[in-house]
Amino acid sequence: MRPVFANSAFVTAPERLVLRGGRWRNIRLKVRYGLFRHPDAGLVLIDAGYGPRVTQGRRGLALRLYNALFGPELVAAGQPEAVLRRFGAAPADVSAVILSHFHADHVATLDLFPQARVFAKTRLLNRIEGRSGWRNLRHGVFAELLPEGLAARTVDIDRLAVRDAPFGLGAGRNLFGDGSVLAIDLPGHAEGHVGLCFARLPVPLLYAVDVQWLIDALSEDRQPGFPASLIADDRRALAESARRVLAFRQAGGQVLLCHEPGDSPYDLTDDPA
Repeated sequence: MRPVFANSAFVTAPERLVLRGGRWRNIRLKVRYGLFRHPDAGLVLIDAGYGPRVTQGRRGLALRLYNALFGPELVAAGQPEAVLRRFGAAPADVSAVILSHFHADHVATLDLFPQARVFAKTRLLNRIEGRSGWRNLRHGVFAELLPEGLAARTVDIDRLAVRDAPFGLGAGRNLFGDGSVLAIDLPGHAEGHVGLCFARLPVPLLYAVDVQWLIDALSEDRQPGFPASLIADDRRALAESARRVLAFRQAGGQVLLCHEPGDSPYDLTDDPA
């Protein structure tokens, strides 16, 4: 049960903004989301990437400004419908979506999967639904991207059984009851931010999502400061999460980040097999 990751878009930024001591040259950051087939749960997505609901059509003012600020370049071949076709599947075949957090680049195509179970933090979802648009904006959340009736099909991650992750990573929530995929709390970047540990792979993989943008930035002396720190929900918690992820990597685990521009062994290739 090996996940693959597609790239839904590129976002261009100066390296120095996401890596302390980096250069001012622009780099193209990927916006990954994942896909795997669980033997019991079926076809599962990890987040839902960027999509046209962010970049075009009727949108609120805040979302239009967000799009203008970040300027995502959508990758047509990396959109969920195109990627699923490569595996002989369609959105209706997706049985579950695991949400690492509720930022726009992780939920923008969630409306394509109205029948899927959604693994998320129910308490956080209730908080989002009860806040005003501008208060959500403070946390980088656009409620207009969340489908109606989402709470009714949400599996609360925080109510699932706990199981220890490998390499001293700590306890995680056992998403499918078999220890294969563990949701690991990695706070700091966003409210309720979680990573996913694929604990039963020959070399365990931690998809650490947005703990940092670049692998090199996991080291304390390379973590970006201002203005990148303005995006963080909790800067101290983010630094601690980065430390834990780096320790996992140094202990022998593999780490993948959502926005790392380099290719990884888990990135979708031309051959979906």
